[in-house]
Amino acid sequence: MVKTMFGYKIFVLFILGFLLFDDTILHCRAWFRHYHFVVRETPYTRLCETKKILTVNGQYPGPTIHVHKGETIVVDVYNMGNYNITLHWHGVKQPRFPWSDGPEYITQCPIQPGSNFSQKVIFSTEEGTLWWHAHSDWSRATVHGAIIVYPKHGTGYPFPLPFEDVLIQLGEWWKKDVMEVITEALATGGDPNISDAFTINGQPGDLYPCSKPGTFKLNVVQGATYLLRIINAAMSDILFLSVANHSLTIVGTGASYTKPSTTNYITISPGQTIDALLLADQLPDRYYIAARAYASGVNVSFDNTTTTAVVQYYGQYYPLQPPFLPYLPCYDDTFAYFNFSRSLRSLASESHPIDVPLNVTTQLISTVSVNTIPCADNSCDGPNGTRLAASMNNISFVTPSIDILQAYYSNISGVFGDQFPHLPPFIFNFTANYQPLILEVPNRGTEVLVLDYESTVELVLQGTSLVAGIEHPMHLHGYSFYVVGSGFGNYDKDKDPLTYNLVDPMLQDTIAVPKNGWTTIRFRANNPGVWFMHCHFERHASWGMEMVFIVKNGRDSNTTLLPPPPDMPPC
Repeated sequence: MVKTMFGYKIFVLFILGFLLFDDTILHCRAWFRHYHFVVRETPYTRLCETKKILTVNGQYPGPTIHVHKGETIVVDVYNMGNYNITLHWHGVKQPRFPWSDGPEYITQCPIQPGSNFSQKVIFSTEEGTLWWHAHSDWSRATVHGAIIVYPKHGTGYPFPLPFEDVLIQLGEWWKKDVMEVITEALATGGDPNISDAFTINGQPGDLYPCSKPGTFKLNVVQGATYLLRIINAAMSDILFLSVANHSLTIVGTGASYTKPSTTNYITISPGQTIDALLLADQLPDRYYIAARAYASGVNVSFDNTTTTAVVQYYGQYYPLQPPFLPYLPCYDDTFAYFNFSRSLRSLASESHPIDVPLNVTTQLISTVSVNTIPCADNSCDGPNGTRLAASMNNISFVTPSIDILQAYYSNISGVFGDQFPHLPPFIFNFTANYQPLILEVPNRGTEVLVLDYESTVELVLQGTSLVAGIEHPMHLHGYSFYVVGSGFGNYDKDKDPLTYNLVDPMLQDTIAVPKNGWTTIRFRANNPGVWFMHCHFERHASWGMEMVFIVKNGRDSNTTLLPPPPDMPPC
């Protein structure tokens, strides 16, 4: 029998609700804005085996950061682990202060073992769910956590106050040490081994061996509404997620509100966040939350397992054994993935307005491709003995040994070039079924693209069928952007702009370019500094699907890059 035990919980939630929305609360004083993150190895047992993983404060997933819109916090990071580390605050714009943004050798050198770095995290327009994660090697597999940005004091959500906030953090688990997984792949030139499980809040769920006792359970009151804050922290997989016999109402994504949209499943790319309302309107019983991969690549290996959590109603009843399983689209259902992504619209209300750039001053088109590099005697583990690589506009990014931000700020020459092309260097049928092998080989370099302050940028991201046509979830640091268009095939500069949504496009920080298709984004370059753009499939980033924007200073002190903090990690 499931017991009735929610009276105390209701009292606690009432007190928490008061604390979150009262202007005089203690938690918005300085102490609440100061976090201590200790990175260290911690033993964890999953899938019947125990291994040490890199964690923050011994937690997997890591600690949740709570702030209100427009606040600033300081996170003191102490590296007590065995590897270099950096931390990134995904989706936080960090206005004029890229020094704490986090990508290794882009805006800082890593925090070495035994060292520390105090990172100032500046929130501005974000409101909703974001997350933080390691941004060095593959450490983010276990070093990540949620960021909840509440509305400003005295304001509320643009939807009825939910009964409870619930984090749903999706991840991946390898039995092997993840650093060994990527090190081996980079050494051999092949594809990294796929994960052994997906996880919900760090737990694989009932369908995996030795996992049932730890399965995450969401206890719900019949008739109550819950705000699910869903984060895809998986390394290399777009995921479908659904709740058996329940619909979800999408109200936000990427810390920006959406027009309410009801669906029976969601698609969420690595790096993305989605806020969804769950109404507990079913007969009291136990229902699975389930997630599994969307994988469209031909001959591309993927983890085909399913992770589960349980929605468990309070009340007196005999629960069904096992719980109800939800509907999930097929692994390769491209239209299910694409239709969900295209269905989202910005709220665009009077209290939450949007500002879509209409007059474009900088027009960019970049291919995003998987590539190969020849190896001597065909000795590598990629296709036909090659080494796998990836590129943007046919440049496979080479990570420097001095961070680009410091080189830019201090005028250090020889660290990067400024010749990232505005257009693809080769024009061909990007999405044809068969491509000449010569097109698979990229150039290698550390090239940036310089933007004038306040320029309005349109960037078309064009997928290609080179090596393996597949989606690419692209993330831009320092900015949110409007997703004004997307489609399949080759982008048509004359026809496709006619289909753009310039009224209520979604504001995102991460968007998946469809397989053999294109996506157009727009943003206003009003945040000076050095800002990374890369694929959030971690293997593609490791192969070089990355580039850097440098946004020049404006004309006055309020539009100028701030100076570095005194404790920047040395190179």
